[in-house]
Amino acid sequence: MTQGFRLSQLFGGKKRLTSRIESLIGPQTTVKGDLAFAGGLHVNGQIIGHVTTPDDGSHMLTLASQGTIEGDVRVARIVLDGTVKGDVYASEHIELAANARVYGDVHYRLIEMAMGAEVNGKLVRLGDPNRPQLALGHDPIKAEQIDSET
Repeated sequence: MTQGFRLSQLFGGKKRLTSRIESLIGPQTTVKGDLAFAGGLHVNGQIIGHVTTPDDGSHMLTLASQGTIEGDVRVARIVLDGTVKGDVYASEHIELAANARVYGDVHYRLIEMAMGAEVNGKLVRLGDPNRPQLALGHDPIKAEQIDSET
């Protein structure tokens, strides 16, 4: 059986997303190539490649303040306090801590962002698959239409 620990232990017991960590990439480690994992992954080092998990919503990535990822990230639940150079896709929840730096777009269903976190790209909210999207049957008003009516 894998010995793991709770993420709340890493952050002084402050209430955050919690998950068991089954894999750890240490601060002196660089992984070159795409990385697929299941369960919980904590990164203190560097990954040069895409990071993905199976799409069942039960996996979590934690990127520490000194950790970096150069590639796209596709994980259901993410806590970022380091740097990502690529697009981030959090199908469930993403927490951007104070030292988070994202150089790419962040696609999320639910987001928490601390003061000091940076996103150098777009924030794109993912639709709720259990909630039907509203279909508007009219054209949006254009700025020139408003000017001509006044």
